[in-house]
Amino acid sequence: MNDSESSVKGVLAANLKRVRAQHGLSLSELSRRAGIGKATLSQLESGAGNPTLETVLCLSRVLGVPISDLVEARPAAEVTVVRAAQAQVLSGQGVDLRPLRRIDCGEAVFEVYDQLVRTGTPQDSGGHSGTEHTVVQAGRLGVRVDGRAFELGPGDYVGFDAALPHAYTALGGEPVRSVLLLEHRAGQRLHLAEGDGRGCGAGGEGFD
Repeated sequence: MNDSESSVKGVLAANLKRVRAQHGLSLSELSRRAGIGKATLSQLESGAGNPTLETVLCLSRVLGVPISDLVEARPAAEVTVVRAAQAQVLSGQGVDLRPLRRIDCGEAVFEVYDQLVRTGTPQDSGGHSGTEHTVVQAGRLGVRVDGRAFELGPGDYVGFDAALPHAYTALGGEPVRSVLLLEHRAGQRLHLAEGDGRGCGAGGEGFD
């Protein structure tokens, strides 16, 4: 696999075309449901676009698939080592997310990410499928879930239904390093047949 094919752009291009075809959706229909321009989607499928974390989350929600279905290049080997310098980064307005591992367990899918919450800009999400688990490693993390606010320090954990509106903020002027686990169970996944009519807007959906 060459560098282009193994990049986030290349992997997303191949996976997005595959998942869209599996759902029998045209570019125009996916554009309508997601609220993302058809030209933007065409660029993403050609590997020429610049995917943001918000856009990937938006497509994940609208297509009803885990994020890893769109950004993982290949099944994990028996022993998986992900070097920090080699991991691809998905950046949002306030978060840098590095996919580490997808774990398939029966009808459940678990996605493990290294998450850096940057200073200056909160990362908001209107909600997405699954259950979200975060363990803080370094820094002070402000978490807002459905109007309730919490402050977490190193070693602290928070878990919640990711369908609720939520936001992460780095407190104290320092970035926050954390491990994010997204848990998707069959009953929690969003299906196109149950579409709620919510697009993601031009910038895509905000993130955790």
